[in-house]
Amino acid sequence: MIELKNIWHHYGIRPTLRDINLTVAPGELLCVMGPNGMGKSTLLGVIAGILAPIKGHVRINGLTRRASIEQEKKIREQVVYLPDTPWLPDSNTGREFILGVGRLYGVDEDRLFDHAQKLLDLFDLANKGDRTISSYSTGQRKKIGLCSALITDAPILLLDEPFSGGLDSSGLLALQQVLKHLAERDDVTVVMAVPVPELVEDLADRIAVIQDGQILACDAAAELRRSAGNANTLGEALEQLIHPEGPKNLENYFDTAGRK
Repeated sequence: MIELKNIWHHYGIRPTLRDINLTVAPGELLCVMGPNGMGKSTLLGVIAGILAPIKGHVRINGLTRRASIEQEKKIREQVVYLPDTPWLPDSNTGREFILGVGRLYGVDEDRLFDHAQKLLDLFDLANKGDRTISSYSTGQRKKIGLCSALITDAPILLLDEPFSGGLDSSGLLALQQVLKHLAERDDVTVVMAVPVPELVEDLADRIAVIQDGQILACDAAAELRRSAGNANTLGEALEQLIHPEGPKNLENYFDTAGRK
């Protein structure tokens, strides 16, 4: 469904992505994880077509991104991309915005109105749905962004840190349940960047670990734990893989702190 071939990207100072090769199967839920500033958002942006790679190409369902206007249009009909902080029209109500996005993706009107109401109910926005977005809190804006992605019924979802942005416990639980449902389907492919492994350990088919613009590993959570010496949690496995010097640094810190 998604293929990245020899992807390089930089912002003029140093490479942000370096020779990325990655394939995402139809129906797969892939999580991209790694330290801050190591290329997760850039990778999502390249897949989404927001960023053009310096080298390499991205193929979506057999079509090459940015190859032609016709191919790009066909790709955009299949893909929805939600950045970590999406632009929202403050003068529109939340309901108006998500209905507009649904129409943009050609969702049937009967399905559209019913789905919009269910999404507003699910994310505890029923009382805010007909108020302007300018009155929304940070967490409520995050929720309406998630609603706008889910209303599309797109077969490919690209979500950049969907669990961040001030979501409350109810919103986190709702999102986890929606993603769990999508992960069980064969007709929806999800790629998302997530900073906290505990949120997705039971959801992801595979986890791509990125550091310094390169993919260190890409495997199921159980395999990553096994390769890290049968680590108890995915978080421990990722820490060993990404920060093998972490325990030593922690010990040095407490030794220093203890002498003061």
